[in-house]
Amino acid sequence: MISVCMAVKNGASYIDAQVDSILSQLNHSDELIVSDDHSTDATLDIVRAFKDQRIKICSSPRHGATQNFEFALSRSSGEFIFLADQDDVWHPHKISTMRKYLNDFELVICNCSLVDEKLQPIIGSFFESNGSGPGFLKNLLSNSYMGCCMAFRKSVMQKALPFPADTAHDHWIGMVAELHFKTFFLEESLVMHRRHGSNASTSGEASTVPHIKRVSQRYQLVRNLISRSL
Repeated sequence: MISVCMAVKNGASYIDAQVDSILSQLNHSDELIVSDDHSTDATLDIVRAFKDQRIKICSSPRHGATQNFEFALSRSSGEFIFLADQDDVWHPHKISTMRKYLNDFELVICNCSLVDEKLQPIIGSFFESNGSGPGFLKNLLSNSYMGCCMAFRKSVMQKALPFPADTAHDHWIGMVAELHFKTFFLEESLVMHRRHGSNASTSGEASTVPHIKRVSQRYQLVRNLISRSL
């Protein structure tokens, strides 16, 4: 069984296309978990309009994208878990392609293209522009793990939850997988990652976090990884 976990908040402008691109790839026994962070627009009305029993809507008790993803994951039932942003569009064979690699690896991350609000190309390969690749030290210093491109087995989720405070969910999951499981970087681009100025995260953009704060964040990340390993 496959669980797609999508954290949403005020995503009415783009969510229709994303949900449609996901549902077309799911089997009848799979699920799309839509965890809402107190949206004030028509996001949930649009999702409900699909009238699809595979969609399970829940309301996150806490604010914030990381907390919302954590809640979505806690409600999932599948052995194989995909993370999804509310404003992207998935390629038609994303799930089937990544699912094959999950037979040999516990976490798989695919490449993506960065597009604008009208799905026009901005950057063809996120891996190339970001210098993405495997390795614990490499990803400790510069994160390659973009949540919307990640899929993993339930065992990774169980090791990663709960998320530590002040740590991005995708970076944390990626580092837990680097430390405890086998990961694979799939060069094929399987997501159109939409950048429109109102994204919840800044993945695909240059970091604006001051250097001293980034050092502090990495220090806390290492401490949390050590603590989780004991």
